[in-house]
Amino acid sequence: MLKKELEESYIRILQRELVPALGCTEPIALAYAAAKACKVLGQFPEKMIVYCSGNVIKNVKAVTVPNSGGMRGVDAACVLGAVGGNADRELEVLEDITEEDIKKTRKLLKTDFIECRLQKDVENLYIVAEVYAKNHSAKVKIVNRHTLITEIVKDEKVIYQIDMAAENSKEDYAKLTIRDILEFANTVATDKLKNVLDRQIEMNQAVSNEGMKNPYGAEVGRTLMEKADSSVRTRACAYAAAGSDARMGGCSLPVVINSGSGNQGMTVSLPVIVYAEYLGKSREELYRALIVSNLVAIHQKHYIGSLSAFCGAVIAASGAGAAITYMMEGSYEAVSRTIVNTVANVGGIVCDGAKASCAAKIASAVDAAILAHSLSMKGRTFHEGEGIIQDTVEETIQSVGYVGRVGMKETDHQILKIMLNQVQFEK
Repeated sequence: MLKKELEESYIRILQRELVPALGCTEPIALAYAAAKACKVLGQFPEKMIVYCSGNVIKNVKAVTVPNSGGMRGVDAACVLGAVGGNADRELEVLEDITEEDIKKTRKLLKTDFIECRLQKDVENLYIVAEVYAKNHSAKVKIVNRHTLITEIVKDEKVIYQIDMAAENSKEDYAKLTIRDILEFANTVATDKLKNVLDRQIEMNQAVSNEGMKNPYGAEVGRTLMEKADSSVRTRACAYAAAGSDARMGGCSLPVVINSGSGNQGMTVSLPVIVYAEYLGKSREELYRALIVSNLVAIHQKHYIGSLSAFCGAVIAASGAGAAITYMMEGSYEAVSRTIVNTVANVGGIVCDGAKASCAAKIASAVDAAILAHSLSMKGRTFHEGEGIIQDTVEETIQSVGYVGRVGMKETDHQILKIMLNQVQFEK
């Protein structure tokens, strides 16, 4: 039986991580910082300067800002947040945007109202929004999590600041283990998480259905469903991809995120929902499977960090695969094999920013996770010494985390240089 304090910690982790967000989380975080800075300033600014880490710029460059009328990029997200954002709504900051707000934003983008600067040698998720009006100024800093404001300054005086060490120790993510996650999923009273999980099911299905109905992005989900093969495997890949099609294409519907990412939130949930329906599982059984998928993904992402060149869809898909194995009454060993098999296969997919092709990466990762599940249910797995695979699932998770956090730092840097047209290719 899981200790009560550990059970309560797992519940808090899920409540903290599984929250709604409108649109891709990086542009939304920018809009949130801008809206908050304007609120602190107390008036609409004459000038705005935004400092961003390379990873934030990478994940905003090509994605459509929700409720923006099709605008893209850092400047559009920040200005729209300043013009019509509601900071009190955090990741749904752009929910109340009007046509007038869009017109004003387009007008300001043609001026020198905003300046965006790349900030080097900072955390991967780093945003500072500074606003100025007459003799007044305000600054808001966000670090590590999309809504984690770490500092607020007004007229050069610090009015709010948090202790990052204390913040990071609130929940000990390092105490997550696959064995304890499964024990928690088996024993927790699901009414403690019912509201959180119902919201994930309803919101993520809604955006996936939107992606199936309408031509967003490259229409990856719709393309998969046009195949003659409409197996449960195809549907699991297609519905996860369709959610990303819509989200990356600027769909205004919110989704419930996982590890700070809407794409990861959809990847951990939609394949599990599809399989639960196919297998005739009850709502209670679906809840428990979603607990597995969400926590397995959160556990792995803890070692990688908030933003990386390692595609988070792989981690989220391995969580979905683990949950599918769990629903098929797979043992701890079987669930562990599914996770190992997934990362052994597609662990090398790189993140080159949020954009339409994320849907294709999600489809590939989910398909790999289902293959991993099929191998695992037959007792087949990849073994220690084969690439980055280690002796145990926990050691493998840490190995993958090291690759994503440390090994791919230079990859991340070079991807950003390419995206900013700072590389001269040999002819």
